[in-house]
Amino acid sequence: MVSERVQSQVFGEVATDYDDVRPGYPVEIADRILAYAGRRPAAIAEVGAGTGKGTEVLRTLDAPITCVEPDAAMAGVLRRRFHDDEFVAIEVSRFEDWPPPADGVDLLASAQAWHWVSHQTRTRLAAEALAPGGVIALFAHDFGFADEDTATAMQNVYLKHAPEIAHGVPANLHPDVFHPDEVRTSPLFTDFEQQEVIRVVPFPTPRYLRLLSTFSNHRMLPEQRRSQLHQAIAKLIDGRGGVLHQQLTTGLILARRAA
Repeated sequence: MVSERVQSQVFGEVATDYDDVRPGYPVEIADRILAYAGRRPAAIAEVGAGTGKGTEVLRTLDAPITCVEPDAAMAGVLRRRFHDDEFVAIEVSRFEDWPPPADGVDLLASAQAWHWVSHQTRTRLAAEALAPGGVIALFAHDFGFADEDTATAMQNVYLKHAPEIAHGVPANLHPDVFHPDEVRTSPLFTDFEQQEVIRVVPFPTPRYLRLLSTFSNHRMLPEQRRSQLHQAIAKLIDGRGGVLHQQLTTGLILARRAA
């Protein structure tokens, strides 16, 4: 009997590639968190730490970090990266099942993972995990394109080969997709801020295809259809010089636990 694959659990299939090709986060994210908080946190919890892309930035805050990661393969890469760092502790667990310290943490952060936490409980659990006045910091990349012509051409490729994951198709949003209003309008949080950092990252064709292979919606496609889609994308990029310029908009949401 073949077990059904769960979209939130496919990243471990490509943990090494994920660690290699997924873009990291600008250290400016940590600077902005610190400026908002007004002081260095005494303790940090990171939700869905993955292979440590966000952890690297949070580590610059020089505070103990508990990394909560549900996928054992992803946690394995994370553990190898920080094996000699006494400030980094790793818990292989869903955030929904993780018991926070009784006195809470000063900073609860999540990089590219908050939408995988149940929308029915995540805001409450975040507030419960924070010390009074503690800060939640949610940050993630929006993967776009540096020019509209490429964006249009890429959208046409998706509409032809995999319309169910084409950009802007509401039916394809993850059921727990996160909207900032969850935090903005919650009585559990105050002092809401939303910021962004924009940069352009070049991806040669083979590396861009490896990047796509780490996205859960691509991984959930049947292998033959995924291969056809990626061949068409490769042809598009190669026809434009062999390098795709990805515009990364890193959004940062900040709020403080209400008294």
